[in-house]
Amino acid sequence: MARSCHHCDEFSRASLMRRSAAEAGRGLPAIEPGMPLPAGTGLDRRSFVTRTFGLALSVYGLGKLGLFEEGIARAASGPAQPVLVSVFLPGGADALSVLYPALDPTYLKLRPTLALDPAAGPVFTEDTRLHWHPSLQPFATLHGEGKVSVLPAVGYTHPDQSHFTSRHFWEVGATNARLTSGWMGRYLDHAGTMDNPLQGLSLDYQLQPSLASTKVPVASVASPEEYSFYAPGVWGDVEQRMLDALRPLGARRKDPFLNQAAKATAQSDRLRRQLAPFAGNGYGTPVPYPDVDDSFPHQLAGLAAMLAANLPLRCVAITAPGEYDTHSDQPQPLADGLDVTARSLLAFQRDLEARGLANRVLTLVWSEFGRRAEENDSGTDHGAAGTGFLIGTRARGKMVGEFPGVDNLDDDGNLRATADFRGVYCSLIEQWLGADAKAVIPGAGSFSRPALVK
Repeated sequence: MARSCHHCDEFSRASLMRRSAAEAGRGLPAIEPGMPLPAGTGLDRRSFVTRTFGLALSVYGLGKLGLFEEGIARAASGPAQPVLVSVFLPGGADALSVLYPALDPTYLKLRPTLALDPAAGPVFTEDTRLHWHPSLQPFATLHGEGKVSVLPAVGYTHPDQSHFTSRHFWEVGATNARLTSGWMGRYLDHAGTMDNPLQGLSLDYQLQPSLASTKVPVASVASPEEYSFYAPGVWGDVEQRMLDALRPLGARRKDPFLNQAAKATAQSDRLRRQLAPFAGNGYGTPVPYPDVDDSFPHQLAGLAAMLAANLPLRCVAITAPGEYDTHSDQPQPLADGLDVTARSLLAFQRDLEARGLANRVLTLVWSEFGRRAEENDSGTDHGAAGTGFLIGTRARGKMVGEFPGVDNLDDDGNLRATADFRGVYCSLIEQWLGADAKAVIPGAGSFSRPALVK
């Protein structure tokens, strides 16, 4: 898909620094002087190696490697847990294009070139002043079914228009530049276990900072089919026959020591069989996903298959396609990114519904900020409040906050936030994940909790 190359140096530098450090296996990077520390700095990254076999997974954090296999198997056999999926739109998606006030004379004056036609996108039924971007018809469809809650102006007080700082705030769940753990990572520290790295899964080559924990292990894998078992020096038919022999070896024994070994063998076999469908992209899907030159729909299809296999996931983070730092030439890159993202998330929702999993999953879509109300010829500069979405059968389906309008901009000419992302996190932690937000979000008591779950 097309990608805009007209983004600012800060956005490029931040992305490069995170990517290069993670690929080198050094954890998340130390930041140049004057920049805030990213969540997860200093966490170890290593391959997950079990007793006899290996799971192709990068594990960050603490824990004894030998316990992971048993912990995953035990967690997978327990009751189904709610799952939260975080989808990041990188670069600051333009809120006034995502939902645009088509007939507002101030909007038309501020955007003589970029203003979208009223007929281009469907009307947003909860506030008929607004229209959906034409690429977001899939979201409009789900919203009509009561499966999308829209946050038309979500942000935080005293907005920082730096990509790096604003993204960091969203990732750590606080306006604290020195906080080095992610908000979902802290939730897992509070409610997770020491032996299940799949409880926090980054679908990426690197750890998503929102998952950076301080006590429990979390994991990263680029795509689901990269999960694989292996035995050193063994491959092909011999390896397959060896793996097939695991099940009888796992039978219960009278001798307590043999029985312990048999139990470990049985767990190895169980986990291998659970993950076997993902090897070589062999898993199927009950619904079609977009056939595009981007990994995002493929990753979501694999995520649905992992959930169907009852893998013990709790928090998942993934980056959406597109680069939304559209200082110039905005229309086409914005449309392309939104198109693949929206069609893929619609397919993911339909996939979950077809598998009977839809009541277990909520998906939060966010960007670090919106963009300036007044256009910059063919693009827009960094702004403040942006647009967010909560997608799922259990999403309340009602607007959170209100559209503030373009006649009451802040001193920098940006939309004012009518919902605070920290309050949204508090609601998700309490209403969806069933934990105490005060244990996760700094100053949680000061934020109002919107009703997000039905």
